[in-house]
Amino acid sequence: MSVEARHLRAFLAIAEEGGFSSAAAVLRVSQPALSRTLRQLEAHLGATLFDRSTQHVAITPAGEALRPRAAAAIAALDAALDPAGTPVRPMLLGYPWSALGRRTGPLLRRWRELHPGTPVELHRVDDRFGGLASGRADVALIRGDTPVAGGPAGMRQCELAEEPRFAVLPADHELAGRDEVRLADLSHEVVVVNTLTGLTRLDLWPVGIRPKHTVATDNTDDWLLAISSGRGIGISGISTAETYQHPGVVYRPLVDAPPVTVSLAWLEPVSHTAVPEFVKFMVNEVPPDLAAD
Repeated sequence: MSVEARHLRAFLAIAEEGGFSSAAAVLRVSQPALSRTLRQLEAHLGATLFDRSTQHVAITPAGEALRPRAAAAIAALDAALDPAGTPVRPMLLGYPWSALGRRTGPLLRRWRELHPGTPVELHRVDDRFGGLASGRADVALIRGDTPVAGGPAGMRQCELAEEPRFAVLPADHELAGRDEVRLADLSHEVVVVNTLTGLTRLDLWPVGIRPKHTVATDNTDDWLLAISSGRGIGISGISTAETYQHPGVVYRPLVDAPPVTVSLAWLEPVSHTAVPEFVKFMVNEVPPDLAAD
């Protein structure tokens, strides 16, 4: 015979109520049925759990030994089967270097208001596709005009917005006092590039005024450190300017550079059931121009 939860529930009810009739009433079964269930459990264990030789039912030492283990087993089973108590795995939103700047917090708060049972966790993952390929993200914010090229198999994407580019300058740079900067102003500079996840390439400049030298980094922290220490200048989007404030760096609008396309990407089949709803949410909530008020 295989022991089922009903056998342990019958045993615990008898132990709690101190008798068969009251235990049967609690369990809403007949007393003969309860007695049969207990005998089956005793036969399986090869032990007598209650002494029925007296007028009152008394639990035996074997029953006392079983009681805490049976209670723990039933409590664990009830917790596992309780829909209200079953934790929902957070949906992981990856991004390579910045999410959506100042809009990130309000967007996630709005999602929580609409979908309180589906938490979203942000993860910075230093690869171009925000952790999709490695399984570290269920959805990802990625940047570039054709970001799907070279992406993981099954990747899908939708464009959310465009964001203007900013020049990222050492705080003591001669251009730091300007309100805006042009590509020609940076043509003689050394350009710090994030070769792993960044988008800035020398062909951003027109032929004839392209910078000749770069400094390579492979993450946002080292990229900022290289700029703040005067090794060169950088270029990035407005979300970076809003996310990474650094005492040794200033951000100035780069008015003649093309904007950066921001997309939401995910894999098919989806790795989290909330992905389709999150995609619709982002399409509806993210403004097409990240610089708009």
